[in-house]
Amino acid sequence: MSFRKNESHQMTLNDSYFGLTEREKKALEKSWAKVFADDVFPMIDEDRFECLYSSDKASRPNTPVNVIIGALIIKELFNLSDDEVVEDLLLDPRFQYALHTTSFEEQPISDKTLTRFRQRCYDYERLNNVDLYHDCITDLAAKTAKLMKIDGRIRRMDSMMVASNIRRLSRMELLYRCISKLVKYLHDKGHDDLVRTLERYYDPNDFNRTIYHSRSTDAESRIKELLDDAEKLIDRCGGGFDEVTEYQLLVRCLSEQTIVEDGERRLRTKEDGGMSSDMLQSPADPDATFREKAGEQHRGYVGNIEESVGENGSVVTGYGYETNNTGDSAMLRDHLEKIGVQEKETLMAADGAYAGENNVKLAAEKNVKLVTTDLPGSDVPDIVGEFELNETETRVVKCPMGNAPRSSSYIKATGVCTASFDRSCCENCPHKEQCRAKIFKRVAKITVTGKKIRRAKLQAEMKKESFKDYARLRNGAETIPSMLRNLFNVDSMPVRGKIKTKFFFGSKIAAVNFRKLFGYRKGLGNYAQNPLISAI
Repeated sequence: MSFRKNESHQMTLNDSYFGLTEREKKALEKSWAKVFADDVFPMIDEDRFECLYSSDKASRPNTPVNVIIGALIIKELFNLSDDEVVEDLLLDPRFQYALHTTSFEEQPISDKTLTRFRQRCYDYERLNNVDLYHDCITDLAAKTAKLMKIDGRIRRMDSMMVASNIRRLSRMELLYRCISKLVKYLHDKGHDDLVRTLERYYDPNDFNRTIYHSRSTDAESRIKELLDDAEKLIDRCGGGFDEVTEYQLLVRCLSEQTIVEDGERRLRTKEDGGMSSDMLQSPADPDATFREKAGEQHRGYVGNIEESVGENGSVVTGYGYETNNTGDSAMLRDHLEKIGVQEKETLMAADGAYAGENNVKLAAEKNVKLVTTDLPGSDVPDIVGEFELNETETRVVKCPMGNAPRSSSYIKATGVCTASFDRSCCENCPHKEQCRAKIFKRVAKITVTGKKIRRAKLQAEMKKESFKDYARLRNGAETIPSMLRNLFNVDSMPVRGKIKTKFFFGSKIAAVNFRKLFGYRKGLGNYAQNPLISAI
């Protein structure tokens, strides 16, 4: 299949649009389809997807890429299935108008078109580590922000857990599923000699009999039986199936969940160590990881969302997607490393999970002012912020009362400066308790670090009335996770795996942005203004 750009943007004399009544045309002009057709569809860049198709121009041309991507966004916008999108494009003038297909004699999308396009994108990312669809969605977002007159100088960031569409499995269930998948694979491929005595694992009723229809007191013996069967299966395969996914999953499950002790295999315990968050959660989604946050257990992924804010609303202009054991700080660092140096200073408001001196420095290199509205860890006394160190932060110059120390030492490994003052300087000082001065016979000693000084200064800054504007700005970022979860069912995606779910996540981000653009075009937005926005 060769790549050809879609040149069918203009209406023809035989266009089905002209067959509508004036009343129908008026309704169409007022609908969402008008905004999509005029603003979104023309902005879709087809050229970036040329690499997915053959260079042989003599082969059959591809389905127009902009029609496919537009359909994927509309699909998420209305929470439709692939079949429903195809059906609506055939029968609904709004879909045809939105995707510029009213002049087509036959609608270009069939029941397999969307599936095949997604698969091409998945395969290309696996081979080249390049996410074409992510680049397309962020490019659309940047153009949407420009349409809404949002310059991107004020941004906010938040993250959200995305649940994998898998069951929570016990360790017994996990072992059984991994054994069963390999046994079924070998049976289907005609290797019945390797699964002798293990035929029960491809009986659809055996899972319930093994897991649920046995006494709980027999759990230990059932686990031992599963482990024996797993070892027997691995031995029979003899390394001849190393490239088979089902074999790899069973090997991974055994290596992570069990250990061999005195020649016997048993389940791993916490005391044995090695119980990490990236252990296999389900053979149905090997990429999913485990994380406990705010007292809740999560299995799946985490989405990181950057939203640009202006007087006319907001647009999600950037997003990241990783396994859920990736921290917010790492997600921000990855985002900052990918963006170029900003022409004008950009404000980035985020919560305390994104804080960190390294992130602040990296942001500054990109001409980004990172403001976190909370700080992880313990507070330090405010007075610590008034200590003065030299430029290299290796010596105390003076204390908050303006006294110079008698001597000052520095420990490079910990970054701690220890200053000795005359006893009289600290003995009756009103800040003695806050500074935690240790009074000796002739001197008083105080320890301080550059990191604590900066933290104290930031704490003091956060207590000012003006800082509340940053908090209000950041709090608005929580609306996007709420929309993705409640309107676009982000926790119930019909696919599994990081690459596949990331693709669907991107389509949902695009749908969120279209809702914002439609509200802007129709004057439906009700935007809470912030002094920070007006000041820039």
